[in-house]
Amino acid sequence: MKEKTSRSRLVSIFLSALVPGLGQLIQKKYRAAIAIFLAVATSIAVVAWYGKPAWYILPALIWLWNIWDASSLPGGKNAVLPILLWLLMAYGIGGQVTEFNLRALVENSKRSKDIVSAMFQLDFTQPKTEKKEGFTDIQSPCSATPPVPDRTVNGVRVYVVEPCATVNQTITVKGEGFWPNTPTLIYWQNPIGGKAMDAQVKSDAQGNVSLEWVVSPYVHSTAPDPTVPQIHRIKVSQSRPIGGIELSDVGGYVVQGIYETLALAFLSTIVGALIAIPFGFLAARNLMTGNPVTTAIFLVTRTILNIVRSIESLIIAIIFVIIVGLGPFPGMIAITIHTVAALGKLYSEVIEGIDSGPIDAVKATGASWPQVVRYAVIPQVVPTFTALTIYRWDINIRSSTIIGFVGGGGIGFFLWQWIVLQDYRAVGTAFVAIAVVVIILDFFSARIRERLV
Repeated sequence: MKEKTSRSRLVSIFLSALVPGLGQLIQKKYRAAIAIFLAVATSIAVVAWYGKPAWYILPALIWLWNIWDASSLPGGKNAVLPILLWLLMAYGIGGQVTEFNLRALVENSKRSKDIVSAMFQLDFTQPKTEKKEGFTDIQSPCSATPPVPDRTVNGVRVYVVEPCATVNQTITVKGEGFWPNTPTLIYWQNPIGGKAMDAQVKSDAQGNVSLEWVVSPYVHSTAPDPTVPQIHRIKVSQSRPIGGIELSDVGGYVVQGIYETLALAFLSTIVGALIAIPFGFLAARNLMTGNPVTTAIFLVTRTILNIVRSIESLIIAIIFVIIVGLGPFPGMIAITIHTVAALGKLYSEVIEGIDSGPIDAVKATGASWPQVVRYAVIPQVVPTFTALTIYRWDINIRSSTIIGFVGGGGIGFFLWQWIVLQDYRAVGTAFVAIAVVVIILDFFSARIRERLV
């Protein structure tokens, strides 16, 4: 008996040395065999991909542990060591691949402190003022026939001496008809409304202003192709306090962005839910597997929902921004498509989990498929469907914030511009507004879901 056991141990050791986990396999320790093989195989694959031979010591140690484990008949060794070795490999290589560098964070602590400090100086309101403003449009870069950058409205004239502007070119901006001896803000607005440059001057005794300005590359930071001529706007603005408080320019953009975000999420959720309802019924196994035709429809529907659901809405938004252009509309399309796939899958699972008794009872009366759905399924799923739809709206509000980063509209669209322009006061204001809106909506949506489910 001892000789047989010794022979089995030697065979297990030999096979485990040959292929990790094979010794455990012949001992009928199937889970251990699969786990060991995957641990060694994945660790070797990762190290081979990373390309640094020194890391091969970890797969080798796991392999040796596998041989040691195979020699232990009939039991096995504690698996803590190979798990720790595999995690060391995963996190060690992962940290180097992601360039994990705490030192860089410490070295840039001053810049981090300045950014965070600026973000806490919220720019949402300002003292109420009266304004005198003017603007003119200017083309950048230049084309063969640029428009004349000269505009007069209500006695205020703003013009640029040069007919158009290119990056790093010096242009001369002039204004007439402003309040005399008053600080004046001149800023460059890109084609999508973002502030790309600004400068402060003071009007003279006659109410005239003048500025020689070097065109920054930032003016084209939002352009898909900076070599294509586009119409930009140069604004000249004066203000003086008249008492009271009003929204600042940033505050106005934040309110506009939040409104767009909520509208985008609301419409996407409603449209997506309406489209997802029929998909939910077609993807329900208990309703669609009665015959080969409906089974085929079930399989196709489930496959489509799984494929679409696996594609992040941000990727879908990038595609539709290219197709229909910048703005909330491509963001709405992207979130709607993802909502259809996500809710369609959730709805189908709700239908599959309902009580089969009413279905069997209605079928026993000879009812058709639509009648079974109408009288046996819908009454059971309406509350859960409503709760899931509200929950999806909650998710879509967060998604619509991110969608704006690729030109899909909403508060994220403005937030991305402020980050590019390093206006961290505006960034902090947007963060606070987003957090407040999400917290409020999350509170109310949770209460509604509690009542429905």
